[in-house]
Amino acid sequence: MRIVQDAPVDDSEFRPITARSPARSARLRRGGATLLALVAAGLPTLASAAADLAALPRNLSPWGMFQNADIVVKVVMVGLALASLATWTVWLSKTLELRRETERALQRLALLESDTPLRDIEQDCTDANDAVAQLILSASREASLSGGVFDDAFKERVALRLERVEGAMSRRIARGTGILATIGATSPFIGLFGTVWGIMNAFIGISQAHTTNLAVVAPGIAEALLATALGLVAAIPAVVIYNHLARVIAGYRALLGDASAQLLLLLSRDKGRRGARLGRAAE
Repeated sequence: MRIVQDAPVDDSEFRPITARSPARSARLRRGGATLLALVAAGLPTLASAAADLAALPRNLSPWGMFQNADIVVKVVMVGLALASLATWTVWLSKTLELRRETERALQRLALLESDTPLRDIEQDCTDANDAVAQLILSASREASLSGGVFDDAFKERVALRLERVEGAMSRRIARGTGILATIGATSPFIGLFGTVWGIMNAFIGISQAHTTNLAVVAPGIAEALLATALGLVAAIPAVVIYNHLARVIAGYRALLGDASAQLLLLLSRDKGRRGARLGRAAE
């Protein structure tokens, strides 16, 4: 019977470190030192990344960005919000006013076209304050001051009075629309100023934090760009509403021009009627 003898086992790996060779021990020590150096070098980076994440705002909604913005950017945003509120307030008030005044002008114009005597129309306009009523009262006033003399000079005087009243009523109906033009022209530049200021503060914060991490840079830039967005939100409706109101006011002025022309025609007819009555009386 053969007896198989086991191969000798190398137990050098299980020896204590002190029993190993000096060269191998030195290599192990150098490797450990290198590993410790890498860990030590990575700790500040990890700490900086953790600090950057901790410094990020938790709320990146428009309201959250407004709360985290610089005080100058906040003032710009509040001003643009108030400008937008003023735009819609002017639109609502002027729309209601123009609709009311246009309806009154159409009613008065229909009365003038019905060949009603000026004296009867004047009695209906005594307590009225609309534009066409003011035209009628002004023409009647000039007729009473002229003493019933209906010559060419009288027509010129009436036309001058009507022109002045028409201009005054047109200025009154257009009052308040100038703010829309101002808001539409200046809001983008005000928003741009807030954006420039916010980006400048963002870059100052980057230089102080000694980091270019996009997660740290992006919130500040987003807050700055919100000012430009609000500027456009305030400017675009203001320009559109201003152009719309300008067209409606131009139509209202055309109605006033038609009313002035009808008044001159009515005075001319009254002159013809009086001349005819005087001719029949002379006969």
